[in-house]
Amino acid sequence: MTAGKKKTTVAFEDFMARAYVMEIDASERYDDFADQMEVHNNLEVAQLFRKLSQIEGLHAKRILKEMGWKKPPKTLLAWRWDDAEPPETAAVTDLHYLMQPWHALEIALRNELRAEKFFARIVRSVKTPAAVKKVAADMAAEEREHVRLIRDWMKRVPEPEPGWDRDPDPPVYSD
Repeated sequence: MTAGKKKTTVAFEDFMARAYVMEIDASERYDDFADQMEVHNNLEVAQLFRKLSQIEGLHAKRILKEMGWKKPPKTLLAWRWDDAEPPETAAVTDLHYLMQPWHALEIALRNELRAEKFFARIVRSVKTPAAVKKVAADMAAEEREHVRLIRDWMKRVPEPEPGWDRDPDPPVYSD
């Protein structure tokens, strides 16, 4: 996926900027989730979300480096995603204050699967320039590897028992 100092097309740079935005959005959402888990004293899950945030942040930094960009690309206000969120970003409604590590990994798995599907769709598009298809194919393969890694990780944490979300003394919210 290296572009570096090579001549790139507008379509290629736009695609890479969008990939960068996806990674940053995912990183920021995982950080938000970690903050919420800390508020609810769910420190184990908070730590897992922080790790996921760092991983996504590293992906964004790699895009900057590979593109030779000294600073992040300008925000793409006109970009539209298929859903309300970018493909690799979890919805805020996915969070539960009593969730366990398995749930956090389940969220990450869904994100990676959506990202892989997003990049694979770009590869299949007849309108996509060849240089973009090549990088999108590489990114789709990388997302498939992330799916495999998360599934392996999920095997190492216990799946929650039924009733994991019952709280006899739930938090009280006030406005």
